[in-house]
Amino acid sequence: MGADAKTAMKVEMTDAAAKRIARIVSGEPGKTALRVSVEGGGCSGFSYKFDLVDTRNDDDVAIEKDGATVLIDDLSLVYMGGSVIDFVDDLMGQSFQIRNPNAVASCGCGTSFSV
Repeated sequence: MGADAKTAMKVEMTDAAAKRIARIVSGEPGKTALRVSVEGGGCSGFSYKFDLVDTRNDDDVAIEKDGATVLIDDLSLVYMGGSVIDFVDDLMGQSFQIRNPNAVASCGCGTSFSV
């Protein structure tokens, strides 16, 4: 994989997401990271799944920032390359949001997309 391909596969998290993930994980005994994965389904074809985990798999890519760790497996990374994980706290509520440049359509709930 060339340098351009590796850069395209990179996923980042904002300061707000890192802060929130670190706070959530610190309140959950035994949990060490937030796993973000892509699954088939959802109203647009694929959906994001968020899980607190205590183990890292061999094929996981770890994104670390300010004491927070996000794990993404190789297969999900194919769909998420170039994405930014953010945490938004606004009038509509609090949620993790993924800005995915690969998504050609997404649903109103923000957790489902198509490529």
